[in-house]
Order: sequence, then structure tokens, then C-alpha cells
Amino acid sequence: MISPDQLARFEHVRDVLGQPDALDETLGALETFQPPEKIASGLSGGRIRRVVLTGMGASFHALYPLHLKLTALGLTAILVETSELIHYQQRLLQPDSLLIAVSQSGRSVEILRLLETARGRGPLIGVTNSPGSPLRERCDYAVITQAGTESSVSTKTYVATLAALEWLGEALGGGDLSAALSRLRTAVPGMRSYLRDWQEHVTALTAYLAPVRHVFLTGRGVSLATACEGGLVLKEAAHFPAEGMGCAAFRHGPLDMAEPGILVCVFAGDEKTAEVNRGLARDVEAAGGLAAWIGPDAGEAVFRIAAAAPEARPLLEILPVQMISLALAARAGREPGRFARLGKVTTVE
Repeated sequence: MISPDQLARFEHVRDVLGQPDALDETLGALETFQPPEKIASGLSGGRIRRVVLTGMGASFHALYPLHLKLTALGLTAILVETSELIHYQQRLLQPDSLLIAVSQSGRSVEILRLLETARGRGPLIGVTNSPGSPLRERCDYAVITQAGTESSVSTKTYVATLAALEWLGEALGGGDLSAALSRLRTAVPGMRSYLRDWQEHVTALTAYLAPVRHVFLTGRGVSLATACEGGLVLKEAAHFPAEGMGCAAFRHGPLDMAEPGILVCVFAGDEKTAEVNRGLARDVEAAGGLAAWIGPDAGEAVFRIAAAAPEARPLLEILPVQMISLALAARAGREPGRFARLGKVTTVE
């Protein structure tokens, strides 16, 4: 067992605590960026017929809010993992397709193969945290996040990428970029406030998680990105069995697993589906499972996030999941976020 005080010495924990600064730095940089006006005009003028969104792991999950945003604008947006795109869906890479590729390192094995496969086929926007990477060098337009160095599991790079993609969606849709950045900034004070109490959160979770042997994370809308990324975080940072999915998808089968020892994190999400989501939490508890309601109205402080603009909500939602990962790792006596078989950059398909 590792105490909350002992956790403070680990690099991954420092990365978690550094997220508000990484977000603030990225938002400041985005203020200076010139939007991709030529590409945006191609979308509005019909020369670009579809947008292909691709990435792996945390980069893939971070794309889901942009997928929803572009769809709401009436654009045809297709979200596909880079590994599937390069091997099975190359026909999506056409001259009238805009490719948006996200990679924190800009040099993972799938991204390198994609850069060769997509060469000359259509415009490419790259979103990366590495200005000297192959993705940055070979794209037609780049969005560079300002997350700084990161030890292992995506934390600072994830929130910075979420913000960058929200800005990019606004730019491609011809929206008000200053207003978009202002909405994203509403998350920063709430993130700082929540993380100030991180040791208290981990302590509270130590008892709360004592009977838990498996975690499901569920959400709808932009919160589905948090649910899926949260499942990855718990596996990577704590080596704990976890799965992220839609609230509705959980009802289509996994609900039958609800029993003592099963924790289901339910993200409140947007108002229009919050009550439906709350019904899922009630049904999990009625079946004997443990339901953690995560939102501004959560009962427990560790699951309560600050109210923010809807676009900024995913930036806050991931924080309780990270606290769960720290508590589970500490319970197991393992250093959180320490990779046993992985590197920061995936180099083998």
C-alpha cells in the first residue's frame, strides 16, 4: 500500500497535477494561431466532401467531441482508428477528403505508415505535441499543443488535445474563435480547485474502492470520450480491469454483470440525457453494484466537478477517473503510470 503522501514523488502524479498549466499554455498558444482558412473554405464550398478523423489510444478518444461537432455542422465526419484506416479503409483517403490526424508524439508507428499512405491524396491537418515530429513536418496545417514533456500515461497531452480539437472544429466551421477559447477557459479554475484536494480525494477513494474488482465507465455525447479514455487510463495507470462505453451500450448486455464488486462510473453529461443516465445509475445500485455519479451535482466531493461550458466538460470529467487510478495503484502497491512493457511512443504494430 502506498500512502497519498508517498504518491506525490512520482512523475505521473506530477503530470496529473500539471494539467491546468498545460491547458492554460495551450489556450494561450491557440490565441496566436492563424486558422486554416483555405481548408475551411474547401469545406464550406463543397470541394471537401468528408472529414476523416484518426488517431490511436488517447488521441483517438479525444477526437470524439470534434466528430460530434462537425456532424452537428452538417459535415460528413468519419472517425476511424489509424490502424484500421491504413490497413482496411484506405479508400477514405481521397482528394476530396480532409484528413485530421492526431498523435501526441507525431511519430507512432501507425502515424508514420499513414503519412506514407496518405501522401498526395488530400489535405492533412496534424495535431501533435511534438513540433519536430514527422506529422508536423508533413502535414498541410499543424496545431501544436503546449503540454510539455509527459512521463507515460496521457494526462497533460490529453486535455491539451481536447482543447486544440475544439478550437479546430470552431475554425473549420467558421465560428468565433475568441468565444471558443473563452468557453474552454471556464475549465481551468475548476481543474485547479479540484486538484488542490487530490490527496483527500485519493484517501476517500481508498475505502470507497475497497470491494471493487472491475470498473465500467459510461457516458453519452462528449462524455463518451471521457468514458472510453477513462477505461484506458485505469488499465494503463493502475493495471486495473476497466472498460469504457456508452450508457446505452452498457444496458445492452453488461448491465447483467452489475453486482457487488462492480463499479459503474456514470458521467452526468448534457442536460438532455442526464436523467436517462441517472436511471442507469439507479438500476446498477438496485442490482447490487456500485454507481459513481460524476458531475457538478455529485454527492461525493471526489466525483464532483465544477460547472463549466459544455465544450469544457470533458476537461474536468477525466479528473475523478485519474484519482481512481491513483487510488487503485496505491492500493496495489504499484507506482501509478509506470509502464511495464510499453514505451511512451508505440513503435510496433
